[in-house]
Parts: sequence; structure tokens; C-alpha cells
Amino acid sequence: MLRPTDLRELRDAVRDTPGTLLARGGGTKQDWGAPPERTDAVVSCGGLDGLVEHSPGDMVAIVQPGLSLGRLQEALAPSGQWLALDPPLVDGGATVGGVVATNDAGPRRQRYGAPRDLVIGVTVVLADGTVARSGGRVVKNVAGFDLMRLYCGSLGTLGVLAEIVVRLHPLPEASRTLRIPADPATATATTLALLASAAVPTAVDLAGGALWIRLQGREAGVAAQCALVRRLAAGGEEPEEFQGSEEAEVWRRLTAAHAGGAGETVARAATLPDRLPAVAAALIEAAGRAGVEARLASHAGLGLHTARLSGGDARAHAAVVRDWRRTVAGLGGTVVLRRRIDGVDGLVDPWCDPGAPPSALAVMRRVKAQLDPDRRWAPGRFVGGI
Repeated sequence: MLRPTDLRELRDAVRDTPGTLLARGGGTKQDWGAPPERTDAVVSCGGLDGLVEHSPGDMVAIVQPGLSLGRLQEALAPSGQWLALDPPLVDGGATVGGVVATNDAGPRRQRYGAPRDLVIGVTVVLADGTVARSGGRVVKNVAGFDLMRLYCGSLGTLGVLAEIVVRLHPLPEASRTLRIPADPATATATTLALLASAAVPTAVDLAGGALWIRLQGREAGVAAQCALVRRLAAGGEEPEEFQGSEEAEVWRRLTAAHAGGAGETVARAATLPDRLPAVAAALIEAAGRAGVEARLASHAGLGLHTARLSGGDARAHAAVVRDWRRTVAGLGGTVVLRRRIDGVDGLVDPWCDPGAPPSALAVMRRVKAQLDPDRRWAPGRFVGGI
């Protein structure tokens, strides 16, 4: 394993090491994507774990990829700021580089967006050792093409991140969460009404038979939004309210539900928000046919739905994924695999039905050919064998 501690060492390690390479941060999402065709050397970013610069006045930070997201948030908190990302596995050591490379986000994506919306600049080491920079160090950067977004969600198949420039947000003054008992249909109706209202929810999740709505900001604004949500929910059960440490624990559990655990296969569907009832019904039907237990957790306001499959063997899990993917495709959405039990990879493509590749696949292949013509970085890990 290669363990560089600065940009020069990283550049030299990539340039001087023959064969294929796999970038590694905290290792929390190493099983995302397809298994690489071959890995001759692993490039650990663990030694690149510094907060290079924090400019509170500009609300910008420059971060090395191996810095854990949890440690970054601790460093920013005294200034009343944070990097507005709350993906699963932060407690497990998820790094900023890994979160950006997977474009992973949690419930608060509803308000703040995904990593690609918060990254304003990157420094990347390409397969031949070239150090490439894109973006800038200020939020209103307009110089050059917006190439940095290519690396957000690329799973390390285009190069290894060496530095990341991110824009920050103020920590909210107040925070409350309302729990509204709801089935998928009721949750969808409430969510659509909420999104059409004057409220600006931080998170809108469906899990455990309830819709969870998080509202954050200044105290007066949060109180007004809570009252608005209660009016939207009138006619049903009275919403239950959470604050403080109790609220934090609620969202820790809701976020963890999207990560999955040992012995589970995790699949993520992306649809329009109003498709939630059909997505949930299709999962239940597919799991029932295969004799598999399925649990669904949804970022309802975003149309992102995570299925966790347990029980049954690899063949049964693959059957559920194929059936669910087919139905979701008919709804105009997609299903990708995240983690999975042994044996599933040989039965179902983690990215898509091979007969229905994404429309942008040809463009993706050209990008790979330009930035990594010898396919050194994690060959085969990305969609379409990229």
C-alpha cells in the first residue's frame, strides 16, 4: 500500500508505481460500484489528513482528502460553521475525499445539496502523475470550465483527490424535528404539499411508518415553520416534536438506515418524489416473491429511496434487485447497488440493466479515455465497465 503524506509524494507514487491503482480513504465505501478488474497498488490517503486552510469570513475551507468528515466538523464548529454534509458512516471514519468521490450525502441534502454542490475547487493527481487543478478558492469563482464536478461521484476512476476546496454554511441557531405517522401515500401527499409551501425543510424522510421533517434556522423562523407543518398535517395524528440530544439521536438512526449492515444488500433508487408509493409497493412485491425481508428508508423530498435486503441467498437478493429495477425504470427512475452480500455481483450488474445503459455512457467513456487513457484508476469500477 502506498502512503503519501503530501502532494509531492502522492504525485511521485502515482507516476512511479506501475499497473492499476485504487484510491482509499476511510474504506467505508470501498464496496460501492463494481469490483475493479485488477488492483496492483492501493493509494492510501490516510496521511493526507489536514485542514489546509479555513477562511471563516469567506466561508471556505481547503481540505486534504484523508481528513475524516467528523474531525473537519469539529474543527469548524468553534467558528459557528460546518460543511453541510451528513452522510452515513461519519462515525465509522468516512473521509472528505471519500464522501466527495462517491458524492454521498444524507438527509440534509434536501436543503444543502450533495458534495458536487459544495465543492468549488479540486486538485487531482491523474494517472500519469500530472497535477491538475479546477475551480478556485472563492465561492464566486468563474474561471475556466467546471471540471471539478467530474470527480464528484466518479469513485476514484479518473484520478485521486489531493486537495478539495469547499464552501461552508453557518451552524443553525435552532433545530426541531416533527414526526408524523404516515404510510407512503400519505407521506408523499404531505411532502409535496410541504415542498409547495413557504417552508424550507432541512430534511424530509420516510422511515419506520412515519414522515420525519427537520426544520432549522433562526428560532422564530423554525417556530413559524413548525406551525405551518402542523397545519399541513391537520386531520391526522398530532405530530410529535423532537429537539436537542433526542433529535440528534433520531437523525443518527435515520441516517444509519441508509448504510446497511452485515449480511445485507443495499440498493438505492432515484425517482421523482411523487413516485414513492409505487416504489415502496414494488419493493414489497419483489421481496415477497423472493422470500427476502426488505426495509425501505426514503429521503422523501428528494425521491431517493434505500432498500435493505436481508435473509435469503445471493440469488434471491439479485432477483429482488432485478424486479425492483425493472419497475423503477418504468417509473422513470434508476436503481444502483451499494453494498451487497457475497455472490450478488455475478448475478446482477450493480449499476444498471446491461441492456439499458445510461444515455450519457458514451460521453463518460470519452471522459475516461481523456483523463485515464490506460485505465489505471480502478478499471471497471464505474458504470459500463469504465
